[in-house]
Amino acid sequence: MRVCRVCGQTFEEICESIGVCVNCLRKGNLEFARNSHRKWREEIGLPSDAAEHEKGLKCPLCVNACAIPEGEVGFCGVLRNEGNRLIYITGSHRKALLHWYYDPHPTNCVALPVCPEKDHRGFYNLAVFFAGCNLDCLFCQNIDHKYMVKDGRISEGKVVDLDELIEVAMNPRVSCVCFFGGDPTPWSIFALEFARKLKKKRRICWETNGLAHPRIMENMAKISLETGGTVKIDWKAFSPTVYEALTGVDGRKAVSRIKENVRLVASMGKGREMPLLVVSVLVIPHYIDEEEIEGIAEYVSSVDPDIPFVLLAFAPQHLMSDLSTTRKQHMERVKQKAIEKGLKRVFVENVWLLS
Repeated sequence: MRVCRVCGQTFEEICESIGVCVNCLRKGNLEFARNSHRKWREEIGLPSDAAEHEKGLKCPLCVNACAIPEGEVGFCGVLRNEGNRLIYITGSHRKALLHWYYDPHPTNCVALPVCPEKDHRGFYNLAVFFAGCNLDCLFCQNIDHKYMVKDGRISEGKVVDLDELIEVAMNPRVSCVCFFGGDPTPWSIFALEFARKLKKKRRICWETNGLAHPRIMENMAKISLETGGTVKIDWKAFSPTVYEALTGVDGRKAVSRIKENVRLVASMGKGREMPLLVVSVLVIPHYIDEEEIEGIAEYVSSVDPDIPFVLLAFAPQHLMSDLSTTRKQHMERVKQKAIEKGLKRVFVENVWLLS
């Protein structure tokens, strides 16, 4: 049991790195969470926040719109201002810092409940795990991506050339490609060029936080539409202050951009038998409660009640490792709220984590 540092109430699942209960977060008590983000990012040598500097070259790729000073990297750690030019830390948009591996079907994919590849046994998903991310989630389930760009430079991972990755994708046993990480948005120039060079020979999917510039999101979705893939948007929280506490970026801007991109991708997929858009939410104990799920589900349902909605069980990781896994009763309650808000296709995944 822990005591909220603001209201003084006792809760079983308050996280030390956030310090306050979800109700106090909704009221704007972000001091403790902001300090945790700042301290962690200073330790790893990345910019402490995504706020604009007085002077700097503005990056157009995502909602953060970082203004990057000369010689420094943006919030994601992937793009650097060199000579008043934005350049990848790899030195070229044709080279990306990543891990890749052949993931045998059926994979642990967010879109698994609706993906035709789940029955494609004997074949592989080419999983492309990018370094860096435009969020700083305290609960990150794949924190390795931050260590790959520690101190704003290449620290771990492999620099992979565009043509090299295309050759890897042409393995006849590869039936689809999924970009994730981290997040593919900072590397979207590389990823989109790669996808276009494949010339529709593989199903292309994206697992992203949904914060990309709408024009970039449109191009991602177009590739998936043409190749039979999906865009999987992981919506972290509905309340802007809860979103900021968990992710370290401006929650108002982020939630607004996600809404815009959900509506955009959903409209592009109208009429296609296989869903183009899948929305997922990681159900974090205490913090992603019925109120958060109600807000997300209500919005998604207003766009299209047939959009697949995937609730993911939480595993304690990174700076939220002091929480438990998601409790079965918690998951049942939020699933019911999503259904009550009109969503027709609600799924629970990572069920083995439920406690």
